Parts: sequence; structure tokens; C-alpha cells
Amino acid sequence: MILVTGGCGFIGTEVVRQLLERGYAVRVLDDLSKPESTRQEGYEFVQVDLTDPAATLDAFAGGHICINLAAKIGGIGYFHRFPATILSENNKLYSATFEAAVRHNLRRMVYISSSMVFESASRFPSAEDAVTSIPPPITSYGFSKLSGEWYCRAFSAERGLPYTIMRPFNAYGMNEAPGNEVGYAHVIPDLVKKVLEGQDPLELLGSGEQTRCFTHVRDIARGIIMAMESERAVNEDFNLGTSQEVRIPDLARTIFELCHTDRPFRVRFVEGFEHDIQRRVPDASKAKRLLGWEPEVPFERGLSEVIDWIRTRYLEKWDG
Repeated sequence: MILVTGGCGFIGTEVVRQLLERGYAVRVLDDLSKPESTRQEGYEFVQVDLTDPAATLDAFAGGHICINLAAKIGGIGYFHRFPATILSENNKLYSATFEAAVRHNLRRMVYISSSMVFESASRFPSAEDAVTSIPPPITSYGFSKLSGEWYCRAFSAERGLPYTIMRPFNAYGMNEAPGNEVGYAHVIPDLVKKVLEGQDPLELLGSGEQTRCFTHVRDIARGIIMAMESERAVNEDFNLGTSQEVRIPDLARTIFELCHTDRPFRVRFVEGFEHDIQRRVPDASKAKRLLGWEPEVPFERGLSEVIDWIRTRYLEKWDG
């Protein structure tokens, strides 16, 4: 039995879909706290507050491996508005889930970290071992995800819990809703929403010099499952991403063109948030070497899927 915490979320939904395709028995543990949380058929579902140790212990009964995706997460605006909530709730969640994993003698904890642990990186691309040599993250979210990595190492050292750490870099794809406020979702759904709503000029946060390396959610989910299945991944950490950097203005132009609008492309740069990391680039060679994983989904094809999904799901609601 594979336990997937946060299995109704953006990445979790795709992980669960691929697990079911492979014939695994799956139990999803989620509190359905996000309006866009989606349930599927074909698995056991437990609605549970994973910051509650007793409830979490019960929900983990009978599990063999946990893919631990649950976390307080959002875009950069969310990070700035709720830093205490993020830090407090995520650490409660880690304590409850790791203790439950040990109590039920799980075979492995597959912890889904984040590229945000590399917020303070100054050398690019960043390999896994950079985490122990760079300054800690400056946002509460990044720090909380790094804290989860230390839970992995500490529970392995003291309690014998095997682990695997996975760090997705800028996941994108269908099933990620745009935010009601700028910065509450990630940049791709935010930009798609702005373009489809007709914002002109298109407002971009910050200087426009930020770059990101976007990785399709199908590739990320595939990498997570490959690591879960591999003995070579036990007590190891992996970056999942592409080293192809995309400037945010170039991303905006690509989305604009794929939306087939009938107006000229114009942008206006507006003041961004205090902690808007300018650059994150992964070295994912370890995942290729040990797991045989590489990203496969072409970027523009993935963007087109996102645009079509958001147009179908949300445009009528916005127009109304």
C-alpha cells in the first residue's frame, strides 16, 4: 500500500494517476483544504488533518511506503503573507507523518522537497550536495522544506527510517489553478489567467530578469515513482528538473503567442515581492545516472496543455 499525502493536490494528483496506472494499491491522505483539490476513482481516500498526530497515526496504518507531498504551499505572494503559518503547520505535519511512519515500520519515506531550498545558491547549476554548503533559505517556505529534509536524515539516523528526498524544479502542468490574487499561484497559471482575461499591458512582477527552469508535472511524477521503486535511491536526494533557463518576459511572450490573442504584446514591470529569487538552475545529472530519469515533455507542448485547460475550466467563469 502506497500512502500519498497531499494526493489531491497539483503534483499529488499526477503521482496518484501514474501509481494507479502501474497497478499499485494507493491510499490518499488529504484535508481537501484547497478549493481546486480533486479526488479520483480507484484508490482509498482518507480526509485527515496531517498536523494531528493521533489522526495521522491511524491514517498510516497498513501502509508500506509514504510519498509525502502534503505542505502549505502557494506562489510568492502566499509565502510573504503567511510565513508563520507555513513554518508552523509544515513542521507539525512533518512531525506527525515521520512519527507515524516509524510507528508503522514503513519501508521508506519519499519526501517531496522543493527547489526553494536553493534560494541562497550562487553557483549554477546547483547539485544536490550544495544544500549543505550554501546559506539556508530566506523564506519560511524554503526553510520549512529544508527542515523536512533534515527530518529525513534525523529519523534515518536515530530511528532507522529509510528515505528518499526529491526536489522538483518549478513544476507546471494541468490541474494547477490560477490564483485569485497575483502571486498566490505559480507564475505560469498566473500569466495564463492575465493573458486570457485581456490584461494590457501584461504586468510582470520585478525586474524581468528572473529565470526559471520549468519541469512538467508528468515528468516530475514519473521521477518520484522511479525513485520510490529504486533501491539505488534509498537514503539519497535528487533534483528533478531541466537546466533550460527561461526568462520571465520570454515566458510571458510565449504564453501570449500560444493564446492567439489579437492585440500586440506589451508588458509593464511592476514592483515585485521582497524575496523573489532571481535564478534557480538544477543539476539533475544524479537522477539521470542513478535512476535513468530525464525530462521528456517539450515545454511549448506542456504550455499549450495548460492554456487549454485553464481556458476550458476558468475563462467562462471570469467572463461571467
